[in-house]
Amino acid sequence: MATQPISGQPLAVPGHPAKGMVPGAGVVPRYRRSRRSEFAVWWREIDRVLLTLVLALMAIGTLAVAAGSPASARRLSTAAKQLPDLYFFKSHLLWQFFGLIVMFGASMLSKDAARRAGIVLGSAMLVGLMLVPVIGHEVNGARRWLNLGISLQPSEFLKPAFAIGLAWILTWRVRDPNLPVIAITGGIMALVAALLMMQPDFGSTLLFAAVWFVLVLLSGLPVKRIGAVFGVGIGGISLAYMFYDNARHRIDNFIGGGTAFDQVDLASRTLTAGGWTGAGLWLGTRKLSLPEAHTDYIFSVIGEEFGLLVCALIVVLYIAIIARVLSRLIDEEDLFTVLAAAGLTAQLGGQAFINILVNLQLFPSKGMTLPLISYGGSSTIALCLGVGFLLAITRRNPFLSRTRFTLTPAAPGTSR
Repeated sequence: MATQPISGQPLAVPGHPAKGMVPGAGVVPRYRRSRRSEFAVWWREIDRVLLTLVLALMAIGTLAVAAGSPASARRLSTAAKQLPDLYFFKSHLLWQFFGLIVMFGASMLSKDAARRAGIVLGSAMLVGLMLVPVIGHEVNGARRWLNLGISLQPSEFLKPAFAIGLAWILTWRVRDPNLPVIAITGGIMALVAALLMMQPDFGSTLLFAAVWFVLVLLSGLPVKRIGAVFGVGIGGISLAYMFYDNARHRIDNFIGGGTAFDQVDLASRTLTAGGWTGAGLWLGTRKLSLPEAHTDYIFSVIGEEFGLLVCALIVVLYIAIIARVLSRLIDEEDLFTVLAAAGLTAQLGGQAFINILVNLQLFPSKGMTLPLISYGGSSTIALCLGVGFLLAITRRNPFLSRTRFTLTPAAPGTSR
């Protein structure tokens, strides 16, 4: 039986244009339709509120690096080489551009693809972390970078992969409750901590440990073991204080003050110098004597030039990101999604609030940047990759209804 054309349109035979039709007219290439449909699905499933909050932080970061760039450029200039005032600002724009590409690319991955990418990345960066003490190059007394044509810091890329990898391992218990998943993840955490302390990088060690603790707590860590975990943590900090000079000096300076590491006091005074509304862009003066004005202490530069109100806005944005992710996980059924998203959020929020507390002189100096705001090369790419993974993992079809988890037993004859 012959197929009749619809609405009187002539039939097109594959490979031959229909009578009365211009070859190629009205024909949409299949790859274009596919690309358009993929983007439509991505836009429908992505958390647009979370994406907006992240882009707002990055926009603030662009202005903040512009404000801090002159101070760092002048401080790092030498008689042989004078850096332009906007040297770090222009470089930051380039890194942000690449970071956005990575973030949007990662956010278009499916949940399974994001999990596999995180596992592969984590394995590669763990190997890179092992190579750092051997072939890494040293900057400011710390050996944390690999020179692979560009300067690469494996620990920065390990952060998002660490959260995803641990979440994946902890979900093994769903298939076999007898698997010692907490012990396995604890062993991985110990290996990462040992490699980081060899660099040395005490601040990142604390951040990785905090992410690990959040994940094992959410996965069902027995209450009786929580005290043991805290005991191990206190013991680790005590050992670092006794055998790790940098940690001891920073803790001593935080508790009793000192002169060897007094940049925290300088940062605190710079932060409050602008009052509530700030001195204005490029009108701050205290920032000129502030070390690492474009990275570790950029929050203080924001306080001086844009005011404490803008600093408060930044804190609100970080809290909003955390609250948005947690609210999206309330009715989530998949354990991996809950653990991975919580781990990535803990890593982002933990790093942000450690940096802010250091600038407020409420925490020992850690040499940790303010995520999505501070200047950075590989760190900016790594943070954007982590956000991209977070957006990919929290994607959901808005047309699918979800059953909330409840402890109330189902009525006989019904199912959940």
